[in-house]
Amino acid sequence: MKLEPSNFHKNFQLNGCSFSSSDEILEYSKTISEEIYTFLEAWFSDDKTLLVKTSGSTGKPKPILLQKELMVNSAKATGDFFNLQENTTAFMCLPIAYIAGKMMLIRALSLGWQLDVVEANSNPLEGLNKSYDFSAMVPLQLENSLSKINLIKKLIVGGGVVSNSLQEKLQDISTQVFATYGMTETITHIAVKKLNHFSKNKTGAIGESYYQVLPNVTIYKDQRNCLVIEAKKISEEIVFTNDVVDLISDIHFEWLGRFDNVINSGGIKLHPEKIEEKLSKIIKKRFFVAGISDEKLGEKLILIVEGEKCQINSKEVGLDKFELPKEIYFINRFIETSTGKVQRKKTLEKIFTK
Repeated sequence: MKLEPSNFHKNFQLNGCSFSSSDEILEYSKTISEEIYTFLEAWFSDDKTLLVKTSGSTGKPKPILLQKELMVNSAKATGDFFNLQENTTAFMCLPIAYIAGKMMLIRALSLGWQLDVVEANSNPLEGLNKSYDFSAMVPLQLENSLSKINLIKKLIVGGGVVSNSLQEKLQDISTQVFATYGMTETITHIAVKKLNHFSKNKTGAIGESYYQVLPNVTIYKDQRNCLVIEAKKISEEIVFTNDVVDLISDIHFEWLGRFDNVINSGGIKLHPEKIEEKLSKIIKKRFFVAGISDEKLGEKLILIVEGEKCQINSKEVGLDKFELPKEIYFINRFIETSTGKVQRKKTLEKIFTK
């Protein structure tokens, strides 16, 4: 069945082309990539839902069904929060295979953006001279694009933690950069955190150090101190996460780390992500900390570094005595997901099952 033009905003453009029907969009998308064509074909179908897959960063990738209406609601929430209305110029450099890439297209279709699409790679702004109002990247893309990032006015960063060293490099650029919090089940981000343009004489202020939820999102904690998300406009069900948080207010929270990663060492609960944040000041290679079984402590804190052996003085970064790694291991290459996220458990298995 042919769908009418009302399924997309009349101002929508893709790579500079305007369209009068969904059929025209589909025909043009074939010239960009088979993956984008397949996605748009599913988007313009009569089905009320869309099958997507999770990233697999915290487990095996799994397919889930999302309501198209809720995906449009998510797009509108992003547009309202960042004041990105019709005729916004946007740059898409994320793969369409996962929700972040899909939502860039849906925002453009729903809100009437002028979207330019390039093939996803680690240095997406290379050779680019045009400026844009909005884009989304992963930390590696941002790191590699710093020399030209001023071409983007507003940038959201997801798919991994932005290191302290990278955040320091963002302070003097004109681009407004935000970290995002979300997952496939919440149709990308439900909260954002400002990463740059901080006041010189102010630290730790709400809105700067903490995530702020988007409109129509309610948050609270469960018995494990993990974040619970209630957002009827983007999720039919309440989402119980495995992310340990500290609630700062009704709309602000601090992310402490994954519940799955919490290390109980001698009765002291350690959050690897917070320890890693401190260690990132002195370790420039990829690394992570983890707990392994120990007779005395129950779990022993260790540090795993990717690359050749080097000297690391953990005491330099203000770790307390419980946060100091008891042992350091070096491994040539971390095991990753298809999207480049480190698979901690599989990497540990590689080290300890030799």
